[in-house]
Amino acid sequence: MKQALRVAFGFLILWASVLHAEVRIVIDSGVDSGRPIGVVPFQWAGPGAAPEDIGGIVAADLRNSGKFNPLDRARLPQQPGSAQEVQPAAWSALGIDAVVVGQVTPNPDGSYNVAYQLVDTGGAPGTVLAQNSYKVNKQWLRYAGHTASDEVFEKLTGIKGAFRTRIAYVVQTNGGQFPYELRVSDYDGYNQFVVHRSPQPLMSPAWSPDGSKLAYVTFESGRSALVIQTLANGAVRQVASFPASQRCTCILARRQQTGIRLVENR
Repeated sequence: MKQALRVAFGFLILWASVLHAEVRIVIDSGVDSGRPIGVVPFQWAGPGAAPEDIGGIVAADLRNSGKFNPLDRARLPQQPGSAQEVQPAAWSALGIDAVVVGQVTPNPDGSYNVAYQLVDTGGAPGTVLAQNSYKVNKQWLRYAGHTASDEVFEKLTGIKGAFRTRIAYVVQTNGGQFPYELRVSDYDGYNQFVVHRSPQPLMSPAWSPDGSKLAYVTFESGRSALVIQTLANGAVRQVASFPASQRCTCILARRQQTGIRLVENR
């Protein structure tokens, strides 16, 4: 058991040391051998330009999965605004058996309706494999796009999508009063925000099962302290403290939001 704990701790410390470096996510290409699919720019029903390119988000998600190869927009045989407008023969001629179309509509209250349809080009015109719609505020438009991607991905592969995943990581900036920052972003690096700034190192961020809290290690008090921070209101609760010479790595237990397992290095 002790040997297993040492191995587990060694792995987690290595993981924590990686988190001290700034995370750079560069996704500039997918896998060309993925399944061809058409993703049409979502039809915008409001004035001016659309606030987000939802179709572009869906295409990028599917491409990043490595299982799909969305057709370049310059090669789209048509740009239908609804499932009924999809011409199956035009897509089948390019070897594409599924097309994603969608609509974004502004509401008087400032929110937006985002809808998509996954169309089967091998069936009768307008045959829909999956569809959904969401009412969201502007700051959640990208999330709506990732949600559509998850549903399309699962429908076509039978595997649950993970495009709504958020990542937590530590960045060390150059100088300043608070050079260490705990940040959260979407999996693709968008919607980044700072959870906590510190003059001392931050380590080992770990999510609660419901994604509402982060546990991490801080050294701001002169000791290594394990804290849990609620993302919605920024509230911080200390749950353990050790001498500064000791480092602890934390994992939020899967079954209890506030349950903590500690692996201590003496």
